Amino acid sequence: MRRSNWTPSIVPNHDDQTIYLVAEDFGRLGRAWREADYEATDLETVIQDLLNDQYRNPIRVVAFNTAERWSEDVSKDVARELRRRCDLRMRDLPASLLDFVERHEMA
Repeated sequence: MRRSNWTPSIVPNHDDQTIYLVAEDFGRLGRAWREADYEATDLETVIQDLLNDQYRNPIRVVAFNTAERWSEDVSKDVARELRRRCDLRMRDLPASLLDFVERHEMA
């Protein structure tokens, strides 16, 4: 029998997996955590998606690992990595990332 305060888990079953989620500002529609494919929540995929304009106005990147019981705002680290990769390729940051990178580089 189910307890009245029970809720189903949305946590992946892999024991030691760090998940990265991006919050986006949709203007008048508000802010939300972007839906992500289960297999596309690793750091490299999130960085590639950001660089490939999959997000129009990212505001925050959060990482969490339920097996290790931690969560952290990693926006500053992601912003630095985005800048580093663009500098290495001698290209400008995508316009969709300018505000995000500038805001978090100064933090």
